[in-house]
Amino acid sequence: MRRNIISMLLVSMVIAASCGAERQADPSAETGEDTRIAMAVSALVSLPPEAALAVEAAIRAAPDAFFETLEAAESESAASGDLLVLVDKKRALPDGYEPDDLVSLNGYPLAVTRSDLRLRKAVMGAVLDMSAAAEADGVKLVYASSYRSYEYQDGLFRRYVASHGEAEASRFSARPGTSQHQLGTAVDFDPIDEAFAETKAGAWMAANARRFGFSMSFPRDMEAVTGYIWESWHFRYITKPGAALERDYFGGVQQYLMEFLDAYRRVVGQAAVVD
Repeated sequence: MRRNIISMLLVSMVIAASCGAERQADPSAETGEDTRIAMAVSALVSLPPEAALAVEAAIRAAPDAFFETLEAAESESAASGDLLVLVDKKRALPDGYEPDDLVSLNGYPLAVTRSDLRLRKAVMGAVLDMSAAAEADGVKLVYASSYRSYEYQDGLFRRYVASHGEAEASRFSARPGTSQHQLGTAVDFDPIDEAFAETKAGAWMAANARRFGFSMSFPRDMEAVTGYIWESWHFRYITKPGAALERDYFGGVQQYLMEFLDAYRRVVGQAAVVD
């Protein structure tokens, strides 16, 4: 199973590399419009029409900057085993998925609410930089939840269903296999409730998270898009260039960016097969 997962990650790396190679081989290839733009536009079909049009307009307004940032995001993602994989209510992680570089937060100068928190080592540099920057601003970030195994999420979801009913539980808790926490790159800050937004830490994260490659996964009033209620305390690492893409081209909505990346990789892969 782990071998299959590694193969999947390698495929993502090859697809990202093929995109760069295609541009290097024929940087001026245009038939009416830049083929890169044509592929990007075709990858926007999964987004709501109004959102897709807004993203397309932003890409067309600065295509070179867009593709340069996209390539940087994909490069960092591939180097660390795909930091930009799409996982949501419709797309689950592979069976048996577990990052192989999980490290305990106990070994780092971080404030935590429990002793069993782990994250991928690939994101720890960003985590430490972010926490240090917050502290320099007089803000203390307290980590309350991080990596969760499939089994842990299964038990958690079952408990929520028992206490709230399945429909309500599904609004704020992920089914096992579909949680960003299983990636080992998402964190919840203390307190894990709406009160976090009103704290100094909540305000600081909302204003500064992108500087360190983190993004609020479930923004306010976006349940119809993300599938989940507003979670001001939940952030996922999507790389610094990924966070720049989200801000500059995708309206600050992580779900739009992730759906685009997932579709764009398929479009580029199909084009490479045809060529």
